[in-house]
Amino acid sequence: MKLLLLLLFLPALIFAQSKEEQRLLKKADKIHARAYTVDTHADVPINMMEIPGFDIGAKHNYAEDGTQIDFPRMKEGGMDAMFFAVYLAQGKRTPEGEAEAKANALKIFQSIHDAVKKYPDMAELVTTPKEGFATHKKGKLGVFIGMENGWPVGHDLANLKLYYDLGLRYITLSHSFNNDLSDSSGDPEGGEHGGISKLGEACIAEMNKLGIIVDVSHISDSAFYDVMRLSKAPVLASHSSCRALSDVKRNMTDDMIKLMASKGGVIQINFVSDFLRKPSEEVMISIRTLRMQAMKADATPEDKQRINAELRQLKYKYPGEAPSVKTVVDHIDHVVQIAGIDHVGIGMDMDGGSDVVGCEDVSKIKNVTIELLRRGYSEKDIRKIWGENTMRVLAAAEKVAADLKKSH
Repeated sequence: MKLLLLLLFLPALIFAQSKEEQRLLKKADKIHARAYTVDTHADVPINMMEIPGFDIGAKHNYAEDGTQIDFPRMKEGGMDAMFFAVYLAQGKRTPEGEAEAKANALKIFQSIHDAVKKYPDMAELVTTPKEGFATHKKGKLGVFIGMENGWPVGHDLANLKLYYDLGLRYITLSHSFNNDLSDSSGDPEGGEHGGISKLGEACIAEMNKLGIIVDVSHISDSAFYDVMRLSKAPVLASHSSCRALSDVKRNMTDDMIKLMASKGGVIQINFVSDFLRKPSEEVMISIRTLRMQAMKADATPEDKQRINAELRQLKYKYPGEAPSVKTVVDHIDHVVQIAGIDHVGIGMDMDGGSDVVGCEDVSKIKNVTIELLRRGYSEKDIRKIWGENTMRVLAAAEKVAADLKKSH
């Protein structure tokens, strides 16, 4: 009898659930359209520089070429603005090496400027929240610029003003190896400065004066605590996740997240698989081996394409280990619980290793909004996570720079 009743009521139950799901999806559509969505770390300039004929104004296919970002897919996904990364793997720390790093960084800046100039109806270069919102109102995409690895700054801090004038608004002080500014969380040799170097201290002071945000992703724990002591402006972790949920050095501990939040900063959740969920030893060895190959200064664009393709294949080889959009929101939940809604954002690291089932490329970012809504986040909360928190930090960096200018 019970079974018969269940069979009778099952279609009605499924129909009710499907109606509820439709309502939720409709609500998510509206919230996603109204939110100013900002991603703080996009590695698409790598493709612009290294893939022959790559056109950011044309729609590409992730399944075919593994690329995750272009202007049409940003539009399709409702991604309003992204920080394009001027990224260089750490090379020789010599005057010649620094000169080459500066020259290469300037080429990347130029490629970003050229892309925006080529598609003036689609995108604009933006440097402030005001410019970002104005561009959004015009129905265009905003392209901010960040620098991943402070190596191109070299020993001449006048380079900071040069890069600032080209649109730079944050610098990740180091990458996967120590440099002359800061120790890295990833250097196999360990730290050499005990955190931030004397040059790094001077660099942070100059960044504060200009209004360039200090980005603590990639730096060592000691260097992070030095930044907290040194920076007069709030900081970003432009693409990091929570160490409590995935115990890797690239992620931030609860103590670090709370301290950064207490000073107005924001952690931007990274979508790279092992930063979201610590993989098994077997998978970790595969990932580490491939990444170290890609980070070699002499790795060719063809090498990097092959390596990235191999990294993408790991989720098919080990399907149980691939993180989903739910895993991403677990990290957002964690930050909200320990530090509050005002201190979490999104820095997906697309085209730089991002690999989340359900958010394979930038056209699918609404799935994050849907999952946030499912978990009870309000529209106000979602707007903060997607962009308002980031814009607050950028505005704060501008204000500190203006105040420092007045005081001198």
